[in-house]
Amino acid sequence: MDQPEPFESSASPVASCLIVIPCLNEAAHIGGLLKQFRSSAERLNGLIVVADGGSRDGTVEIVVEAARKDPLIKLVHNSKRIQSAAINLAVERFGGDLAYLIRIDAHGGYPDDYCDRLVAEAEKTDADSVVVSMRTLGEGALQFATAAAQNSKLGTGGSRHRHTSGGEWVDHGHHALMRIAAFRAVGGYDESFSHNEDAELDWRLGLAGKRIWLTGATQMDYFPRTSLSGLFKQYLGYGKGRARNILKHRVVPKVRQALPLGVFPVVLLALLAPLHWLAVVPFLAWAGICLAYGAAMAFKARDARLLLSGVSAMVMHFAWSLGFWLQLLHLPMSPTRKVQPA
Repeated sequence: MDQPEPFESSASPVASCLIVIPCLNEAAHIGGLLKQFRSSAERLNGLIVVADGGSRDGTVEIVVEAARKDPLIKLVHNSKRIQSAAINLAVERFGGDLAYLIRIDAHGGYPDDYCDRLVAEAEKTDADSVVVSMRTLGEGALQFATAAAQNSKLGTGGSRHRHTSGGEWVDHGHHALMRIAAFRAVGGYDESFSHNEDAELDWRLGLAGKRIWLTGATQMDYFPRTSLSGLFKQYLGYGKGRARNILKHRVVPKVRQALPLGVFPVVLLALLAPLHWLAVVPFLAWAGICLAYGAAMAFKARDARLLLSGVSAMVMHFAWSLGFWLQLLHLPMSPTRKVQPA
C-alpha cells in the first residue's frame, strides 16, 4: 500500500482520547510505543493507559518508570489477563468524560499520525467506530509465509479489513477508535470472550444502530505468530470465539466463515481411510488446494518462502474449525459485563 500523504490534523483542539495498550510480556516493544504515542496524547488532550496482564519480563518496570516521569502515562494491572478485560478496565478507571477510545496492539506497527487520522475520520464521518485495514508482515521464512497466507483470500476468506484500503461503512473491522459513549452504551467488551471480542462487540453496535467506518486514511501493520504451534493456538481461539458469537446472538455464519467448518470433519473422515480409500479424498482435495495455492503464490512472486503459505493456511483452517466445533459442544454463555462510567 502506498504511504499516505503528510497529514495535518483537523481534529478539534478539545478532542480527548484514551489510548489503551493491552499487553503481556512486551518489554521489547512497550517503551517504543509509549515514546511514539506520547506526542499523540498531548496533541489530542488524552492519556495513554497500559493495561498489563501480569508481565514478568520487565514490561511493568518500564511503564512504571515512564509513568513516574510523565503524567500522561498510566498503568493498570489487568488481573483477568485477556484484552477484553484490559480495555474495559482502562475505560472504567480513566475514561471519565473523554470522547474517544483508541486501541493499540502492543505488537503492532503504526504510523506516527495514526491517532490524529483516526480522530479526524471520526469527526468527518460522525462514525461511532473507526476501524482500519491490517497489513500483515513477516520476517523469517515461516512468519513471511504466514503473513502471505493471512493476506490472501485462502487464509481469511476475503474479510474487508484484510483486503481493502477502506473508505466504506462496514459491519466489522479491526478495532482502532470508538466513541466512549457508544462503547459504554452497548456495555463494552464481553469479558467471557478471550478471542473474537471485537466482532461480538461490533454485532451489538450494529443492533444499537451505531455506525462503523472502515477508513482508508491510515492502517496498521500486524506481525503474525512465528511458529506453527503458536499459529494453531491463536486460530483455535478464533474458532472458539466465532462459535461463541454465533451461539450468543443466534446469527448465521457468512459463507467465508462456514466453509472452514468442514475442515475438522474432513480430517476426522480421513481417519476412516483404512476402511475405505474414498474417506481420504476430501482431505486430499483440501490439502491439495492449499498447497497448490501456496505454490502458485511462490511461483508468481518468484519467492520459495511462499511455498510454506499453503501449510500455514492448513494450520489456520484446521485450528479454526476445531475450535469452532469444540466450542459448539460447550454450552451456556455468560452475560456481558457492563462498563460503568468512571
